[in-house]
Amino acid sequence: MFRLGVLLFLYVAAGGVVSPVLAQSKFKMGRKPKNVILLIGDGMGIAQIYAGFTANKGQLNMLSQAQFVGLHKTNSASHFTTDSGAGGTALSIGQKTYNGAIGVSKDSVEQETILESAEKQGLATGLVSTSSITHATPASFIAHEKSRSLDTEIAADFLKTDIDVFIGGGAKFFKNGPQGRNLVADLEKQGYQVRYTWQEAMQVNQGKLAALTAEEHNPKFSEGRGEMLPQSTTKAISLLKGNKKGFFLMVEGSQIDWGGHNNDLDYIVTETVDFDKACGEALKFAQADGQTLVIITADHECGGLAITGGDFNTGKVEGKFGSKVHTPVLIPVFAYGPGAERFTGVYENTEIYHKMMELLRLKK
Repeated sequence: MFRLGVLLFLYVAAGGVVSPVLAQSKFKMGRKPKNVILLIGDGMGIAQIYAGFTANKGQLNMLSQAQFVGLHKTNSASHFTTDSGAGGTALSIGQKTYNGAIGVSKDSVEQETILESAEKQGLATGLVSTSSITHATPASFIAHEKSRSLDTEIAADFLKTDIDVFIGGGAKFFKNGPQGRNLVADLEKQGYQVRYTWQEAMQVNQGKLAALTAEEHNPKFSEGRGEMLPQSTTKAISLLKGNKKGFFLMVEGSQIDWGGHNNDLDYIVTETVDFDKACGEALKFAQADGQTLVIITADHECGGLAITGGDFNTGKVEGKFGSKVHTPVLIPVFAYGPGAERFTGVYENTEIYHKMMELLRLKK
């Protein structure tokens, strides 16, 4: 089964189509989407995906429902191996930049992100993350800072946009912003409904939502985070979908990466399966909606994971690690919906931005 899976993956990455979902759908190539949902499993390489697939007894939404698959190259402008700041920024602005950068070019010049371009042209926008919402990946879509470590400055950057929905940790950076500024009060003045748990956020059915679900990062799934990520994905979609011009939503499963840094296979597996539930919610909406492009990828791999054994019947998975940091390997891109065929082949991570911009008809 593993050998067959690898052969099919390589065939699809080269531009082939093997998904039964595609064969059963009314899919027509050449269409453009109204909405884009970009899901990023931070630190999620092919081995992490296969570990989750094995542990979940041969079931993952991203593998069973994707119509097209490609591969992207992750190196940054400064390093052979990217960090999440440069990796996220490449996806958000379409340029390679230096490790640690947030929404700026390799020369530290602010660049308009796809989220900001979408806002400017009237689309609704949102961010969801299991980390602090000011952490590198979500920050890369909304902030412009020379260093990913500037959490309070990144929090203040949220006030410079008109983002409709954001759900994630980082409450302390908004409560005590730059120079002690109370950014929560400023959010409320701008019309945001501020909530402090994801369960409270689920009760908001219209208007702008700022859900700061933890003081810093949300707990591990294995330590009680619950259905925060899939439910927050569903809530964000429900709040954004009413916009007649469409929406752009980025959802991050942050802690797959942290399992890689810890060389903790159980941590990786539980976070990957949880992230895949969020992918399932996005795909379910896209299938019903017919106007939504879903892209599932990662910014980089972490841990140099190799799968050494497993059992689909019991969900047992075994692996070894070659690193405690990021690695530079190619990363899969799964796509479903109008424009999905554009994501086959092998390309730079920056091309994901350019493809999304063109498909959404956005201009800087």
